[in-house]
Amino acid sequence: MIMNAITWNVDPEIFSIGQLSIRWYGLLFASAFLAGYIVFTRFLATERLTSEMTDELLIYIAVGTVIGARLGHCFFYEPEYFLKNPIEILKIWKGGLASHGAAIGILLSLWLYIRKHKLSFLWLIDRIVIVVALGGAFIRLGNLFNSEIYGRPTDMPWGFEFVRDRLYDSNTGELLATVARHPTQLYEALSYILIFIILFTFYRKRYMKVRDGFIFGVFMILLFSARFFIEFVKNDQVAFEAGMQFNMGQLLSLPFILAGVIMIVWTKRKPKHFSLEPIPKPVKKGRKATQK
Repeated sequence: MIMNAITWNVDPEIFSIGQLSIRWYGLLFASAFLAGYIVFTRFLATERLTSEMTDELLIYIAVGTVIGARLGHCFFYEPEYFLKNPIEILKIWKGGLASHGAAIGILLSLWLYIRKHKLSFLWLIDRIVIVVALGGAFIRLGNLFNSEIYGRPTDMPWGFEFVRDRLYDSNTGELLATVARHPTQLYEALSYILIFIILFTFYRKRYMKVRDGFIFGVFMILLFSARFFIEFVKNDQVAFEAGMQFNMGQLLSLPFILAGVIMIVWTKRKPKHFSLEPIPKPVKKGRKATQK
C-alpha cells in the first residue's frame, strides 16, 4: 500500500436506467454551461442582449465547444487513424476531446454569432472567456471522476492512487502495481478557478481602465500557460508523444500564449477603454477625427 496516497475509486456512473446511463462527467460538463450561463446573464450581460439572444449564445458556444473539442482530438492527436476511419469521429461517447480544439471551436462560433447580431467581438469575447475559465474547472473535475487525464507517478502526500488504473496479473488476478499519481485534473481545475477570479476582478474593477481585448489577452496567457506547465507532470495522451521534449498539449498551447501577448500589446495602442455596451458605435463618414 502506498503511504500517504489518496485512494480514488469513484464510480464514473451515477446511476443507470436500462440503457440510459448518467455519468459524473456528463453532469459536470452540463454544469459547466449552466454555471457559465448564470454568471453571464447575472453579471456580464447588458439590457441590449435579450434573453433570446443569450439563450442562442449558449447554444452557439455549446455546439462550438463539442465539435471543436472532438475534431481537435481527432486531428491533433490521432489524425492518421481518424482519416482512415472518419465514421469514428462521430462516436464521441468513446471519449476523446481536446481543450485546444474547444478553444478554436468557441472562437469560430462566437465569430458566427457576432456576425449575425452585429455585435462587438471584443465586447463579447472579454466576457465569454470569464465564464469559459469557470466552465473549464467543471470539466476537469469531470475528468477526475472518470479517473482519466491524470499525471505521472509521484511521492507527494497529495498523490492520488487511481484504483481503476491498477495493474493485475491476467492469469492469477494478483495486484502487480499500485502507483500514486499527480492529480493533474485538480491542478487544472484549481488553476481555472483562480483565473476566473482574476478575470472577474478585472471586469468588476473598472477603475483599472482596461481596454477592450485586454481580458481576452490575459485569459489566453494565464490559461494556456497553466496548461503548458501542468503538462510536465501529466501522462502522454498518445504514443507518439513519448520522448518528445514538449508534448502535443504544450506545443498547441504556445500559439495561444503568443496570441494573448499580441492582444495585450495591441490593446495598449487603443485609445478606447473597456466598453460597457455590446453594440459597436457607427463609424462616422468622411475625414477621420484626429485622436490625441
